[in-house]
Amino acid sequence: MAERIPVLIVAGFLGSGKTTLLNHLLRAAGDTRIGVVVNDFGAVNIDAMLVAGQVDAMVSLGNGCVCCAVDLGELDEMFTRLTESRHAVDVIVVEASGLAEPRNLVRMVIGSANPRIRYGGLVEVVDAEQFPETSARHPELLTHLRLADLVVLNKIDRARDADALRARIAETVGQVPIHATTHGRVAPGLLFDEPVRRRTDGPEQLSFDALLAEPCADEPHPHLHDDYRSIAFRTERPLDPRALVAFLEDPPDGLFRAKGVAAVAVAGERRKWTFHLVGRHVAVEPVASARGERRGTDIVLIGTGLDEAALRARLAATEHTATEPLDADALLGLWRYTPEPA
Repeated sequence: MAERIPVLIVAGFLGSGKTTLLNHLLRAAGDTRIGVVVNDFGAVNIDAMLVAGQVDAMVSLGNGCVCCAVDLGELDEMFTRLTESRHAVDVIVVEASGLAEPRNLVRMVIGSANPRIRYGGLVEVVDAEQFPETSARHPELLTHLRLADLVVLNKIDRARDADALRARIAETVGQVPIHATTHGRVAPGLLFDEPVRRRTDGPEQLSFDALLAEPCADEPHPHLHDDYRSIAFRTERPLDPRALVAFLEDPPDGLFRAKGVAAVAVAGERRKWTFHLVGRHVAVEPVASARGERRGTDIVLIGTGLDEAALRARLAATEHTATEPLDADALLGLWRYTPEPA
């Protein structure tokens, strides 16, 4: 089964820096092909002009990426067009209008009937300079932040009291990671993976630590990556799917993303199970195992302030150590997060 294309939503109030962040991703993504959907309020799509240089239903960008300018009613149609094989996109980024309701966008992506996409998370961009005033005028912005899988605290160099602002937002969003930056600089690996075609040697999984350690060529200043790190977990023992689901449903504080391919200790179950965790959103899918393929499990996690020892202990606790395999009912939790077949 082909890997589904993640759809990442970038939202935030007017002027927070969404287009700046998007342009940064397009410059820094290397060989990653990004499908861009831009939704702006009003008859003239200013954001699409800034991103693509023109306004059109669909335009090709210079690095092979594709940009659409749509209203929300056309969103699913654009997903269909962007997922055509001729575009070969690795990720789709939806830049929402500054007046959009992010809850509706998330529902549209999760509820899409397109079998080629999956929800990739909601990134809420905050203008650190203006947020105290804008959130006072528009208290619904605090509700939007609580929906986020990652909060990007942009323009942090302009904040009057950055520590106090960050503490206030942390109190609002709870476990949601906060990434402080300037000029929309977010390492692409925090949001999506490198395409498989780039992995000609080295480990199978993207090394987030290596990505964060290398500043982009056009950025003389170091990344403000808030101590983000990645942790890789590998085991040859099959997992108890019930314990794996319990981990995904109650992830440790600071964990933003997890992806993995797991073998499970269920009698007669030869498939492996791919899973993605973005914020608190879980997606799971079974994949057929090739003959002779290793039966172990590989997991990569990325977050901030992670307690590695505790995290590894929790993952080790998902291993099935009993002699007898589990029955098929143990898979019910995984099936709950598996998309319905098209």
